[in-house]
Amino acid sequence: MVTYKYTAISKGGTKVSGVIEGFNELDAVDRIKESCDVVLKLTPVKEKKVGFLNMEIGSGKLNSKAFTVMCSQFAIILKAGLPIARAVQLIADKTTNKPLKKILQQVGSDVEAGRTMAASFQERGGKLFPPTFVETIRAGEESGNLDKSFDSMYKHYDKQVKMKGKVKSALSYPIFVLIIAVVVVAVLMGRVVPTFTAIFESYGSDLPLITKILIAISNFFKDYSLVFFGVIALIFVGIKLYGNTENGRMNLAKLALKIPVLGNISELNAASQFANSMAAMLGAGLPMTRAVNITSKVIDNYYISTEVGKISGRLEEGRSLGDSMREAGCLPDILTDMTAVGEQSGEMEETLNTVAAYYDAELEMAITSALNKLEPATLVFIAVVAGFIVLAIYIAMFQMYSVM
Repeated sequence: MVTYKYTAISKGGTKVSGVIEGFNELDAVDRIKESCDVVLKLTPVKEKKVGFLNMEIGSGKLNSKAFTVMCSQFAIILKAGLPIARAVQLIADKTTNKPLKKILQQVGSDVEAGRTMAASFQERGGKLFPPTFVETIRAGEESGNLDKSFDSMYKHYDKQVKMKGKVKSALSYPIFVLIIAVVVVAVLMGRVVPTFTAIFESYGSDLPLITKILIAISNFFKDYSLVFFGVIALIFVGIKLYGNTENGRMNLAKLALKIPVLGNISELNAASQFANSMAAMLGAGLPMTRAVNITSKVIDNYYISTEVGKISGRLEEGRSLGDSMREAGCLPDILTDMTAVGEQSGEMEETLNTVAAYYDAELEMAITSALNKLEPATLVFIAVVAGFIVLAIYIAMFQMYSVM
């Protein structure tokens, strides 16, 4: 709701001023006229920006686990028959995540005032919620199956949270090892190697090639480390700026699909997102065209997302979903063929759920395989770098001692 300041003439003929909340100006005027005859002035109150010193700690970001739990709670409470407004307030009281709690409290007030839950969540949550969330709630309200909509979202987002948790857990060890490796190499190149370099240079003998290479690398990082890291930072900034353009974003998305190992993961992820989202949308009662349009916004890869978005236009022309997906040519053949089979048999939701389970398993296997390859690759990298440094130092020392 929006807060308005108003000046009006009361039913007793006196001039009064006050503050009132309304969904819009017309709603605010109607509320004022319940106690006043004439509204003289109505001005929206601008919300004060929250400064850094009084900003709530942990605010501004929605916790995925808290969001998933909220969907589960709504499904259970609404199935038990509680009124929607009471259910929202009850869940708001139990929620510990501050941004989510604040939104739920506002939504509870809106619903009590007669507003739909979907419209309130869309206004209060903004871009904080996934694009499928509001549309699924709206479909549930229109069909009268709001509890089933929340149950469908709970299963959908719970699967995503568990998948992300597995990836983070599997990535933690290789990342830790890589950080340690970088720190160790930095210490060796910045502290240990310069000490030996001074000794070798004072000795004056012709050094082995491997030792000369090590000294050259050490001197480069000592003299040009800021330039080196500055160039890397500029490259990243350049890629980021290029990715902000339409052509750049599209080209980078296409490139991501061609990178070995990662390209396969990106394609499997898009297929999993398409199947899961479509199953959830159709299960919530959304029409096919609307479900495809929302699903296109869920897919991470921009190229595939754009092509899937064009499918809704083909559906409006009367084409089948399977033929539209084949024409798009951006999704795996198995997904396209199985979707076409489900469309022809009239069991689209069940078929998409089966395909989603298949691609979820394939995606998990692909990520696990990539991470299993990353661990030994990291260890080999550490061994090669450390071995190179040790070998360069020891060969020079043995040569120096043999001449003495």
